[in-house]
Amino acid sequence: MNKKLALYVRLHAEPGKEAALEAFLKSALPLVENEPETATWYALKFGPATFGIFDTFNDEHGRQQHLSGKIAEALMANAADLLAEMPVIETVDLLAVKGQT
Repeated sequence: MNKKLALYVRLHAEPGKEAALEAFLKSALPLVENEPETATWYALKFGPATFGIFDTFNDEHGRQQHLSGKIAEALMANAADLLAEMPVIETVDLLAVKGQT
């Protein structure tokens, strides 16, 4: 069985850009649907200005492919306009999982 890996990114919207960041995250779904090595992908909203991304991978190659893919590229291209601070991308090892990853 492959080791299950993930990424977690917390995003803080620039004041007044909350709706734009939410729309950006929703618009990213078609991009990730074209990434066969990204097992699952979630765009999250924690509060009015706090968002996140959580995604899972079956191996390190898939995780690295995602990090150099279209979503990461688009996020970094729009970070100065949409985000109050640069995102911190955390690599995660999944210890236990229910369902598909």
